[in-house]
Amino acid sequence: MIQMDNSALQKLTETISLKYFKMPFKHKAYFNKRLRTTGGRYLLSSHNIEVNEKQFAKFGESAIIDIIKHELCHYHLHLQKKGYQHKDKDFKRLCQQTGAPRFCSAIEKYEDRVNYIYQCQKCASRFPRIRKVDTNKMVCGKCNGKLKELNN
Repeated sequence: MIQMDNSALQKLTETISLKYFKMPFKHKAYFNKRLRTTGGRYLLSSHNIEVNEKQFAKFGESAIIDIIKHELCHYHLHLQKKGYQHKDKDFKRLCQQTGAPRFCSAIEKYEDRVNYIYQCQKCASRFPRIRKVDTNKMVCGKCNGKLKELNN
């Protein structure tokens, strides 16, 4: 397995920025081991880009390139004072022009992350959840029945 460190990620980010955006990347790009559910993030305050190291480990360099392109869309639009959020037309247009994906592949499937399973006492529908649900407040979305936590 090929390794990539922060300096290689920095060089890759600078190269992608020039190739796809025709503008330099003047800040830092680095791996953040604490990222869990996102492929990467652009930090508005520092203009740095953080990338999930697990994405590289599981999907390789092509996934990292896609994540960098996506984050560079945020980066360049923010610095140009244009719409840099996912909902903005400028962002959607730039993603399409550069081939940046809207989402990255999930490291773990939702089913693998499930910690709790709730079952409706009325219609027997099951609801897998990652977080605990307050069964006094929440009801079945299909029949409004009472939910009961099943032991895993």
